[in-house]
Amino acid sequence: MILKPDKNKIRKMRHMRVRNRLSGTEKRPRLNVFRSNSNIYAQVIDDIKGVTLASASTLDKEISDETKTKKASAVGKLVAERSLAKGIKTVVFDRGGYLYHGRVQALAQAARENGLEF
Repeated sequence: MILKPDKNKIRKMRHMRVRNRLSGTEKRPRLNVFRSNSNIYAQVIDDIKGVTLASASTLDKEISDETKTKKASAVGKLVAERSLAKGIKTVVFDRGGYLYHGRVQALAQAARENGLEF
């Protein structure tokens, strides 16, 4: 019997490989992305203090029902607005082990268009 590889386990290994090089500071926090089948979540994290500074997801009331990619770009816009409101302009982008494609790319582009620099 041949077992299929666990995609989430492979993604977590890829994420940990990236996280060994990437860290968020107070001046430049980390914009982390988590993507499930139906939702997408974004957090701006200060890894030194271990504090989430801003967050947004498709579960927020401001996000309307559209396609998943449009929801992801709305989340990117919302997390950028919340970050700028707290005085955060530059971040380090952490794609969470996902490919920079589709919903992750839409979130990143929307965050850039709304004022975040990375």
